[in-house]
Amino acid sequence: MLKPNNTWTWFFHADEKQLMLDLGDDMIFQTALPAKHLIPDAMLRQAFSVEDATLFQAYMDGVSALALSAPRQAELVLNAVAAQRFHKPMLPKSWFFNEAGEISSPEVGEIVQLETPHGQAQFVVIENSGSASLCMMASLDALSLDGNKSLRFCDTIKVMNDRMYNAYEAQLCEHFAKVG
Repeated sequence: MLKPNNTWTWFFHADEKQLMLDLGDDMIFQTALPAKHLIPDAMLRQAFSVEDATLFQAYMDGVSALALSAPRQAELVLNAVAAQRFHKPMLPKSWFFNEAGEISSPEVGEIVQLETPHGQAQFVVIENSGSASLCMMASLDALSLDGNKSLRFCDTIKVMNDRMYNAYEAQLCEHFAKVG
């Protein structure tokens, strides 16, 4: 299992136009965040901080219950830490999602479910800004938003909190609906 340490370093690879994380031992992690979504500080070489390590653990606690392999969990968690630290602020795009009204204040690292008329997927909450939260897709299968646009694993979107279902309660309801 991947464990954060003080030798990890964030840097922006100019040729690849990608934010990277040097994990040492000749291992480099390329984040899934597009360069256009990064704040200017992402272009500077920076150490993986104590705050990053704390977030790493919070996200790992949330995603550990997902049906993802250990490498996919690590990928999701590292992308979540990168998004929390370096993602530009964005406006909510809630119109893609059905209203749920279940979660008023999701916690960082919490797994939620979002539904569109075309499907549903699980997301990890990156940050909650009050009435809306930045979320990262945690499902491996693409989620169609409107028939033209879709989200893939590790894509981010900001959504009003009234669109979120508790992911574990939604799974239980779905399971019992199939059984009963």
